[in-house]
Formats: sequence, C-alpha cells, structure tokens
Amino acid sequence: MSRSKYLLVGVSGLALVAGAGTLYVAPLLAEPTGPKDCTDILPPLPALAASTTATVAEPRWSQRGGTVNDASCLSRTAVAGVVRPRSEADVATALAYARAHRLPVSAAGVKHSMGGQAFRAGGIVLDMRGMQAIRLDEAARTVTVGGGATWHAIQQAVHPRFAVKAMQSTDIFSVGGSISVNAHGMDHQAGAVMGSLRSVRLMLADGRIVTASRTENADLFRYVVGGYGLFGVILSAVLDVVPNDIYRSERQLIDYRAFPATFARIAADPSVGLSYVHLSTAPKTLLEEALVYQYRRFPEDQALLRAPLGEVASTKVRRLTVNLAKKNDLFKSLKWWSEKNIEHRIETCTVTRAQAQGSGEACLVARNDPMHDSVAYLFNDLPGETDILHEYFVPRDRIVPFIDGMRGIFRAQDANVVNASIRAVGVEDNALSYAPAPAFSVVLYLNQPTTAAGTERMRQLTSDLIDLTNREGGRFFLPYQLHYTPEQLERAYPEIGAFFAAKRGWDPDGVFSNTWYARYAPAFAKQPAAIRPSITSGAPSA
Repeated sequence: MSRSKYLLVGVSGLALVAGAGTLYVAPLLAEPTGPKDCTDILPPLPALAASTTATVAEPRWSQRGGTVNDASCLSRTAVAGVVRPRSEADVATALAYARAHRLPVSAAGVKHSMGGQAFRAGGIVLDMRGMQAIRLDEAARTVTVGGGATWHAIQQAVHPRFAVKAMQSTDIFSVGGSISVNAHGMDHQAGAVMGSLRSVRLMLADGRIVTASRTENADLFRYVVGGYGLFGVILSAVLDVVPNDIYRSERQLIDYRAFPATFARIAADPSVGLSYVHLSTAPKTLLEEALVYQYRRFPEDQALLRAPLGEVASTKVRRLTVNLAKKNDLFKSLKWWSEKNIEHRIETCTVTRAQAQGSGEACLVARNDPMHDSVAYLFNDLPGETDILHEYFVPRDRIVPFIDGMRGIFRAQDANVVNASIRAVGVEDNALSYAPAPAFSVVLYLNQPTTAAGTERMRQLTSDLIDLTNREGGRFFLPYQLHYTPEQLERAYPEIGAFFAAKRGWDPDGVFSNTWYARYAPAFAKQPAAIRPSITSGAPSA
C-alpha cells in the first residue's frame, strides 16, 4: 500500500474515532428538553372514596387529569388534576372543591422530593409556583415571600445589600417546599430554615387562614415546619435576611478522619460564614480524601462592590464531567482529580482583586454568590438512568465510623456514587426533627438504571444505609424515595406515630395527603388522634 493510502486510511480512522467520540459525548453535553419521565415505582395505594355530587365552583385547572412526576423521574402518578393558584382565593376554591368531592390535596413546588411527597394518586396538586410575590423590608431586615417563590428569585430581590440567612445549598427550590422539609444549607451557624423563619401564613383544611410562629399558634408552627404539607397550605412566609458580606473563598484537602477536628476549628471561628465538605468519589480514595470549603468574612468589606448575581459558568463542561463520571471508574477518578487541582483555578471571583487591595491572590465573593447555583448541569435527557438523592444525619462524634461503614456498603454493592458531601446542622426543634442533637448531614448523589433491577439495587442500598445510620444513632431524611419499612421509619423517628396522630387532629377529614403519608400513616393508625389546640386569629379564606 502506498504511503498516501496509509495516510488516507489513518486520517479516515481518526475521522471515524472523532465522529464516534462526538456521537458519544453529544448527549452527555446536551441541555434537557424537559422534565424526565421514566416510570412509576411508587407503592400502590388504597383506592379513594367515591366523590360526592355536591355542586361547588370548579377550580381553574392548569391540567385536568393526566399524570405528574418528580425529580427522580420514577414517580409518575395519575392525578385528578393540577391547579396553579395565583391568589389565596384560588387556593380556597381548590380546597372547597376537594372537600366537596373527597379528593386529597397536595401542595407542590419544583417537586424535588423523590417519593411522592408533593402529590397523591387521584388527588389535586396545588402548583404553588404562581404565588411568588417578594417584598423586602430593609428596616426590619426581613423578606415576605409567597409560598411558591424560589430562593433564586429571592436572592435577586435582596441582592446586593442583603442575603438570605438560611436556605438550601442550591437555589431552585420553593420556599414552601423548603419549609415543609425544614431544609438546611451551607451556613453552619444559622441552622436550617426554621431558624430564620419569623412566621408563616397558612390555609387550613377548613379554609381558614392563620399565622403561625414561635409566639402565635406555636404548636402548629412546629408541625408545619418539616410537616411535608400535611397541616396546611403555606401561602407566604416572613424570613430573616442578613448583610451580604464579602467572603474569602478557602479550601483544604484533608484525610476524612481529620474532619471532626477541622470542623471544630471552623465552628470556633466566627469569621467563617459558610462551609461544606466534598468527599472523594474516586474508587481508590473513596470517601477517604475530603475537600473542605469555607468562606471567611473579609474585613472592611463595605466599600467593595457586589457584582450582579450571575449564573454558574461552563454548564456544558460541568454536565459532561458529571455524566462521564457515571460511566466508569476512570472518569470518576478524573472528576475528583479535576476538583482537587483545576476547579479552584477557574473559580468565579465576583469581587475583583483590583478592588480587594492587599488580599494577594484571594478569591472574594459576596455571600449570595456561592448559594446562587441552579445546578443546570445536573439535568439531562440521558435515557435509561436517573440520579437519586439520599441524606443521613449522624451524631457528630460518629461521623468517622459512619463513613467507614458507608464505604463498605458502597464497595460491596458497587454503588454508582456521583457526589458525596458533608454539612453541619444544629438542634432542630420541629415536631419531626431530623436533628434532635447536633449532627453532620451526609448528602449523597447516586446514579441508578431506570429498570426493575436498578430499582431493587437502590432499595437494598437505601435499606442498608438506613440500618447503618440507625446503628450509629442517626436519622435519615424523609423527602426521598420510599425504600424503607414502617419499622425502619419508627426506629429513626420514634415520634412518628404521635406526628401522624397530630396530623389527624388538625385535619380530621384527611384533606391534605401525599404518597408518603398514604404509604406510612396506616401502620400507625392505632394511636389516637391528638386533640387539636385552639387557633388564634383564624379567619375565613377570601
């Protein structure tokens, strides 16, 4: 064969490889075309009672019949319909219709719970995203927001002078959803959302509107926060805001066994405003190396300009990195190597070094910046797979043995771990608390095939992680998949029976429901319903 023919063959081969590589990579880079919808793995529920023939006003349906799903894409559920209220009167109309027709009602935001906590088969879904008004009170340092307002929109409204005190670590969630799970985030000093929540305005099952806070209807307040929407519809909330401080971004690579001592130093340093930890997901150093991120207040920051809030850069590259890491061990190792060695070099520093004279090579950001992340790079249209969240709360003195046990489970079951992080939570005093004592929160992002076998493997993994958490004296977070038994639920939350009884006391006709409640509450039905306390300032709905 002539030299030119060899060259032609070589070029053709390279072209084929490049073309194949492009075909392989393109879906991993691509923007999602819409919400993923895979299948339904939720447990079957008992049939609903027959509807009455009562004549009441129809709500303004945004969807009549059909199905809904959540972020897992595994919870496709047939519903009576979806109503997107834009006023309290719209909510009242939907509740009146539900009562007349004996239909359960679930309030929903962006539906990032993964076990049907935002809907119930055959029920009405209130899509609260239409109630998103935001009003900042600079003098009182509060912001009043509609239950459907997202943290993304709230940050835009209070920036540049103020920042949210406590919110989830990403900004896509609705306030009503965050209150309903008592979400927490990066601020280890502020605690969860409950700590910065002044009050909530709530519509009860009978249509009355009440305010609940630590001083007004305090018992109801403790049930609404972390109450999974079972006690009323959150119409609006009043939240604390704080100064939008400037932080110096810092990071440190440590051995995971050094984390307790490292966190003790962070907790003792009042200048550290935000902190979290990423654990290695590379096979050779699985959960052994830890990157500690912290944001330290920069002195004399008032003269520094806060740049407008921008979106996270390099979305396609980030999406590609995450999606490749699901494919094999090599890409998992490369992803972790990149986080250790490259990401901090391309970090977006919103306060320029020219402004921050004397700071050397410090990367400076405003408080709002690290939390202004809508994680667009986590969403995709890849067929046959989905990403699942887990979260476990472990007593602080048991975090090292918990990580050791978790590593053993991951390796034994060949779990596809995409991300693992640690955040700190304090004591949370709501009725169904995931942290009755200070704890570390371990957040896992896991990939699974959307097959029966993939679901069964995830069920076993979840059960084993819950049992490990129980042995270490911890609790698991309830907004995720329903791969646990009523016995596991009661071991983690001994107060669950009393919680369900209180729900029946506040809502004796069972107007508010969801798949999670319908799945587990019957196992605890023998406990008598709690006597409903009197309500102050109750008023009929508009």
